[in-house]
Amino acid sequence: MKIDRIELFHVEMPLIYPWRTAYGEDAAIHAVMCRLSSGSVDAWGESSPLASPCYSAEWGGGAFAVAREWLAPALLGREIESGGALQQLLGHFKGNQFAKAAFDNAWWALESKLSNTPLHRLLGARRDTVTIGADFGVMDSIDQLLVAVGEAIDTGFPRVKLKFRPGWDIEMLAAVRRQHPQETFHIDCNSGYRKCDLKLFQQIDQFDLAMIEQPLPHDDLVDHAFLQKTITTPVCLDESLTSPRRAEQAMELQACGFANIKPGRVGGLTNAIAIHDICARSGIPCWVGGMLESATGSAHCIALAMLDNFTYPADIFPTARFYREDMSTPPVELEKDETGTPTVRAFEVLPEPDPQRLKALTVQHCEFKS
Repeated sequence: MKIDRIELFHVEMPLIYPWRTAYGEDAAIHAVMCRLSSGSVDAWGESSPLASPCYSAEWGGGAFAVAREWLAPALLGREIESGGALQQLLGHFKGNQFAKAAFDNAWWALESKLSNTPLHRLLGARRDTVTIGADFGVMDSIDQLLVAVGEAIDTGFPRVKLKFRPGWDIEMLAAVRRQHPQETFHIDCNSGYRKCDLKLFQQIDQFDLAMIEQPLPHDDLVDHAFLQKTITTPVCLDESLTSPRRAEQAMELQACGFANIKPGRVGGLTNAIAIHDICARSGIPCWVGGMLESATGSAHCIALAMLDNFTYPADIFPTARFYREDMSTPPVELEKDETGTPTVRAFEVLPEPDPQRLKALTVQHCEFKS
């Protein structure tokens, strides 16, 4: 396909309530929306690095600037026949995975339209639904958390993820485990700890967790490998997995027992598939994470989650969990399978931004034509 036109939007999407983690608090999600056009057909990609460079080195305004100044000009007017070809065209720009992901995800959506093939089938999926889990950030009190966790378990969620940070750690985890001694839980540290916190993680072994997600610095593999060899609870890498090469290194170091894959963090669906395949060859199960995207970005995560080695319930949320009104339509909605377990279904036709909502939420916009 030839890329004839590119539009970029930096959007700010207010959340119903703030999302609190070890790296900070977000009241709104900052994302880059990319519309690629080939002839009369166009499609959308989304990447949401958040408002500030705290989850990663990227942020919404910065990703938009990189996309506008460097990435869009590199792709405009080019014939791009695969996601790999797009990655090659952008490869000499160092890092900036979230900025690249907006284009990569849009390319896959455009290929889906042009070939009249649902995105999950285009990616190689053989299923149409994926099981999802429940996630809870840092709350105002442990009692408030216990109520929310109880409701999630009563709803049928097969696992619960708990944000974990200094001051919201062992006491919180012990309270949840006392109330639910048999349920599947894992914690997400969002890089909030260091190797010197080894004794804390050895304590966590007693809670029989499914995994500890990203306990150590965002750019580390070596200390994670040390930690994994020292504790019995599986380590899951998230922020540290930013590319297929990093995934290969993690496998060689035996740095993890699980891998969380987010299309935005790794540069888009092309790299996400490659990392999935690397993990599968090493016997490391994966699961799909999200960045609280609109339905546009969530639909791409859903399509990815259909691949075979995504075996742990995904971090994909119905629109109503975080947004009063989604920027894109149709929204992501919760379903239940025959056992009553919450699932989401792959979209046959991908959600796209509603023009009026997009206009209201846009912070910056630019357009390129060949």
